[in-house]
Amino acid sequence: MADYNEEKGLELKPTAPLPAVTAEAMAYVPYQQYNTVYNAEKGLENGTIFPELDKPFLGSKWGEKK
Repeated sequence: MADYNEEKGLELKPTAPLPAVTAEAMAYVPYQQYNTVYNAEKGLENGTIFPELDKPFLGSKWGEKK
C-alpha cells in the first residue's frame, strides 16, 4: 500500500522493492530505477545525468558560517 503526502496531495509509491523480511540494524539500499536521463551538456552542468539525483545544494562551504 502506498503512503499519501497530505501537504502536496501526492500518493507516494515505492521506487524499488526491498526485502520482505529485513534484519535489524542492516542497511538496505534500493536499486536505482532508470527512467529518464539528461543529455551530456545538462548532465555536466548539473553534476548528474539522473533527474532524481539533481537536488539543490543548501549547505555552505566548510568553515563558513551562515
